[in-house]
Amino acid sequence: MINWKVLDNVPVLLYILALKTLLLCLAFAGVKIYQSKKEEEALKRQQAERRRLAQETQELLDSVHKKED
Repeated sequence: MINWKVLDNVPVLLYILALKTLLLCLAFAGVKIYQSKKEEEALKRQQAERRRLAQETQELLDSVHKKED
């Protein structure tokens, strides 16, 4: 025989399941945003380092050409 009183709790359990799913989605989205910002900062640092090295190289080349003149 089916215990019909147990079925009274089904909507509450579904709401709890939906809430848990929503919280997990928000948590994963937050982690994804954090990771993308971290990667973006690393990329900016790498680009700044490349620009600095390129500028130093150009300055060295310029100083070598001035010495040759």
